[in-house]
Amino acid sequence: MRDTESHGPGELNLLKLCVGAERVQDLLDWQVRQRAMRLARGQTPEHVHVTRMWPRRSAEILDGGSLYWVFKGVILARQQILRLDKVTGDDGIDRCAIVLNRDVINTVAIPRRPFQGWRYLPGSDAPQDAMIDRSKEEPLPSELTMALAEFGVR
Repeated sequence: MRDTESHGPGELNLLKLCVGAERVQDLLDWQVRQRAMRLARGQTPEHVHVTRMWPRRSAEILDGGSLYWVFKGVILARQQILRLDKVTGDDGIDRCAIVLNRDVINTVAIPRRPFQGWRYLPGSDAPQDAMIDRSKEEPLPSELTMALAEFGVR
């Protein structure tokens, strides 16, 4: 994981719940396991998140957009979207594979209500990248993180 300076507004991003994960480290651990499974199957070791719906505004997303991850009601991280691939499931249904940059970037904590699927997130509404690497710190409880974010403490 790395932190970087904030990116400029304007690009279009996606927002997705990180279901089953309570903290950014859970996402990192899951992606390491997925990468190992892809390698074992002879596939490219890319970070891929498959979703049912294809974004209609894909050209805007591919112009520098990121996938912002929501953990327990709080946006905490993002990954740059490299491309969107069409994949067909075992059931014959076409889906969208969001191919992500390997780097997971911490962001300023912003609360977000639950939703299904993914949502568009304009760059002007996206949280800034965190300026400090907190990946080695114990995370605050999600309730406290959300309360602090609601008060504007990030």
